[in-house]
Amino acid sequence: MDQANQALAEAICREHEQMKGDRANWASHWQEVADRVWPASAKSFWTIGNQTKGEKRTQEMYDSTAAIALQRFSAILDSLLTPRNQIWHKLTTNNRALNKDRKVQLWFEEVTQLLFKYRYSPRANYAAQNQQTYMSLGAFGTGALFIDQLAGGVGMRYRNVHISEMFISENHQGVIDKCHREFILTARQAIQKFKDAAPDCVQNAVKVNPEQEFRFIHCVKPREGYDPERVDYTGMPYASYYVSIEGKKVVEEGGYHVFPYAISRYTQMSGEVYGRSPAMEVLPAVKTLNEMKKTILKQGHRTVDPVLFIHDNGMLDSASLKPGAMNPGGVTADGRPLVHALPVGNVMVGKDLMDDERKPINDAFLVNLFQVLVDSPSMTATEVLERAKEKGILLAPTVGRQQDEYLGPKIEREVDLLSMQFDPKTGMPVLPPIPKVLLEAHGEYSIIYDSPLSRAQKADEAVGFARTLETALRVAEVTQNQEPLDHFDWDSIIPEVAQIQGMPARWMRDPKVVANMRQGRADAAQAAQDAQAIPAVTSAMKDMADIQAKQG
Repeated sequence: MDQANQALAEAICREHEQMKGDRANWASHWQEVADRVWPASAKSFWTIGNQTKGEKRTQEMYDSTAAIALQRFSAILDSLLTPRNQIWHKLTTNNRALNKDRKVQLWFEEVTQLLFKYRYSPRANYAAQNQQTYMSLGAFGTGALFIDQLAGGVGMRYRNVHISEMFISENHQGVIDKCHREFILTARQAIQKFKDAAPDCVQNAVKVNPEQEFRFIHCVKPREGYDPERVDYTGMPYASYYVSIEGKKVVEEGGYHVFPYAISRYTQMSGEVYGRSPAMEVLPAVKTLNEMKKTILKQGHRTVDPVLFIHDNGMLDSASLKPGAMNPGGVTADGRPLVHALPVGNVMVGKDLMDDERKPINDAFLVNLFQVLVDSPSMTATEVLERAKEKGILLAPTVGRQQDEYLGPKIEREVDLLSMQFDPKTGMPVLPPIPKVLLEAHGEYSIIYDSPLSRAQKADEAVGFARTLETALRVAEVTQNQEPLDHFDWDSIIPEVAQIQGMPARWMRDPKVVANMRQGRADAAQAAQDAQAIPAVTSAMKDMADIQAKQG
C-alpha cells in the first residue's frame, strides 16, 4: 500500500477518534432520549453496529405520549415545510429587472418543476428519508440527509444518516463544513463498492465469509490547496475520502462542488456544535410521566384486583373466588366481614397529574399549537389570513432555521447534481439552456420558500390588503361613491397577492398580453362609440346639405 495513502488514512482515523471523543456527552444524552422517546434508535451511539437487530427496545418506556408526539412532530414539519403534494419552494434571482423578464421567469419555473420531478421520483426515496430527518430533529436535535446522484440513471438519491453515524464540525462562521460518517459494510458490499481498492483484510474475508462486517469512514471537508482551474476532483472545493478503518487505507478519493450533507440543528446553544431537541427540553417531564404511569398501573391493578386482608384462621385457604360462589365463614354471626381490601390511592388524581405532564410534552413537539390552529370553525377569508399570520409568527424560529441550515443547502446540492447530468435518450443536459440575459448575470439564483408555513409568514401583507379593501368597499357602499377604490394599484396588487398565495407564474398572463387585451377592449369601445355616433353625424350632414340646397 502506498505510504502517502496509509498516512492520510491514519490521519483521518485519528481525527475521527478525536471527533468521537468530543461527542461522548451527547451520546449519553441521546441514549436517554432514545430509550424513552424513540426506542428504535437506542443502543447505537457509542459503537457503530453494537445493537442487536430486531431486539425489543421499549423496556424503559411505560407511557407512549412522547413517542406519539415525535411522530406527529415529524408529520407537522413535513406538511408545513415540505408538503409532497405541492410546490414548496421556487427559484428566482435577486435582480428585480431580471425577475420581470418573462423568459427568466419561465426558465426558473421549469427548473423548479424538474427539481420536484426528480426529488419525488420513486427511485429517489426522498419522502421517507426526509421524514426520518425530521424525526431525528425532534428526538436528538440534529438531522442529516445525504444527497447523491442516482446510480445507473438520471436523478438523485437521498439517504437519512442516523445521528449515531455522524460526527460534525463547524467553520469559523458557525457553518457545518466538515463531517465524518462511520458506517458498516459487509465484505461483499465493500467489494461491490470499492472493488480492488478494498484493503487486503476485506479481499481475504470475501472468499471465506462474505457477510463479515467492516467499518468505514466517509470524510468530507474543505479541500486544502483547492485549485478552481483544475477540471478533476482536485478542482472541487470539498474533498471526499472513503477510509477503511480495518487496514487503515483510503479506498476512494473524490470531491464535491457543494457540501453533500444537508445537516440541521433544531436549536443550538453557544459553543455547541450539535443541536438540542424538543425531546431534550421536556426529558424531565417524559421521565416523570413514565414513573407516574408505573405507579398508576400498580394502583389500578390493586383497585381492579385488590389485596385482601383476612382473619388469621386461614378461612380463604379453601375459598372460591369464582362469580356466584358461596364461602361460609367470611363474616361473623352479626354480619361483620372478616375479609377487607387494602385501601388504594386516588387513581383519578394520578391521571390528572399525568395530564399535567403530557401538556408540556405536546407543546414542545408543536402538537397542541398545530391542533389549536387547525381545529377551528368555518372562517371568513380575512380570518383565515389572520390565523395564517398567527401560525407564521409562532413557528417562525423553527421555520427560519430549517430553511437556512437544511432546505437551502439541500436545494443547492440538488441544482448542482442536475446541472451535471444528461438525458441518456437525447444526450441533452437535464436542465434547460439558461436565458442569455441570466447567463450574462452569471446565472446567480436565490430560493423563495413557498410552503404553507412560509406563506403564513408572508400573510401580513395580504391581511393588510384584505382589511383595507373591506374598509374601502364599505365606504363606497355607504357613500355610493367608487372613488375610494381609485387608490388601489391593481396591476401591482394582483401579481403580488398571487405570489403570496402560491399561484404558479405560468397561470398569470404575460403583461404584454394583458396590455394587448386592454388595447383591444379600448379599440372595441371606441368603435362602438363611433358606431353610435354615425347616425347623428349622418343626420347632421343631411341637414347641412338641405340648408345649403335651399340657400343655393
